[in-house]
Amino acid sequence: MKKASIKMASLRLIYCFIFLFLGICSQLALATLPIKHWQTSSGAQVFFVENRGLPILDIGIDFNAGSGADIPEKSGCASLTLKLLDLGAGGLSEDKISGFFADVGAQLSTRFDRDRAGILLRTLSNKDERNRALDIFAKVIQSPEFPEKALERERARVISWLKEAETKPGYIASHKLSKMLYGAHPYGLRGSGEIDTLGRLQREDLINFYQTHYSAENSVISIMGDISRVEAVNIAEALSKGLPRGRVINTLPPVLNKPTSYIKRIVHPASQSHILLGYLGLRRNDPDYYPLLVGNYILGGGGFASRLMEEIRQKRGLAYSVYSVFFPLKQVGLFQIGLQTKKDQSEEALMITKRVLADFITKGPTEEELIAAKGNIIGGFPLRIDSNKKIIEYLAVIGFYKLPLTFLDDYVKAVDSVTVAQIKDAFQRRIPLKEVSAVIVGATKKEDNN
Repeated sequence: MKKASIKMASLRLIYCFIFLFLGICSQLALATLPIKHWQTSSGAQVFFVENRGLPILDIGIDFNAGSGADIPEKSGCASLTLKLLDLGAGGLSEDKISGFFADVGAQLSTRFDRDRAGILLRTLSNKDERNRALDIFAKVIQSPEFPEKALERERARVISWLKEAETKPGYIASHKLSKMLYGAHPYGLRGSGEIDTLGRLQREDLINFYQTHYSAENSVISIMGDISRVEAVNIAEALSKGLPRGRVINTLPPVLNKPTSYIKRIVHPASQSHILLGYLGLRRNDPDYYPLLVGNYILGGGGFASRLMEEIRQKRGLAYSVYSVFFPLKQVGLFQIGLQTKKDQSEEALMITKRVLADFITKGPTEEELIAAKGNIIGGFPLRIDSNKKIIEYLAVIGFYKLPLTFLDDYVKAVDSVTVAQIKDAFQRRIPLKEVSAVIVGATKKEDNN
């Protein structure tokens, strides 16, 4: 007992020094990231960080136009709309658009999830290349043409991908779990759409979706790089003024589905069983965000430092890897545990996973686990803001989910303040074991249990 107390005291002292050191480092890092926020005359929200370290400019514009904005009979419209933005716009063909960006060394990319549809530009910051890149970028987001040929080609690609994906156990498990937990809610729709609904989509559907969801009032512009605020203001005005005008779209209803504990077993020829457990997790601005974040690191988010990895892989060799994760969204996102194992071990692996989860929910973490988790999370925080790409993603998240501008400053302090009691309380309230569902794809027999 005495040795354990000495060990605990030593750990506390070590992590106190770590927190002090990392706190100083993170504050120094954040001191260089003063986030500026304003609204354009068109109604777009803008978040800007000036960074003169590299001659690079990163711009992202996100719309409330993720797969959650789809309706069942037009599932896949949101995804296809985003895909076609740069495949013909402002009188330019897709080849000319890509050629213009290549000529000035600019890169265009997209991001898409249940909540957001975003398009990003990275360009050199000197005026000549920057202005040329911004001119084409503006055409892409303001004047997409949705050519019929491009629609047919991209539709065929997505359908082909879906047909292949529907043979893969990991994809099958993920989609089945979403349907079990979300029911008829838009979050339960496939992000890429259904084969039959994709086949029925017309060019007019994409145009209508764009006009409704890609409005200035429905957008968040993130800017990071080697320009002044005055220049950023002018860029944001130019990008937003040509967008459709409308109203702020809040299409997502609350998640009303009430899951019950259910195990879906699906026979599949794969050599291993893919197992997913899940429940409805948390919103991005959830008051339980930090207790669940830190607690999940201890449970299954911390790699080899997690309980699930210790019990499933280290002690029993049931899986090479096992994880748990929260996906925070505008409405409640998923809490998910995932692993792969030999088919003849799938029932044992599921049983042990549920046992570890039950023990964690009932008892919570130990003080020693909490100290170690805080040290690892806080220690890794500077790596979260060590590039323009990572920072501009944070700017988009802060803007889209209406988080405080001090979010990055508050992160370390919020993690450090989490207690064992808060984690235990949050998991007991938010993850009731009797309502956690599971999917086994690659089961030895087809049988459903509730």
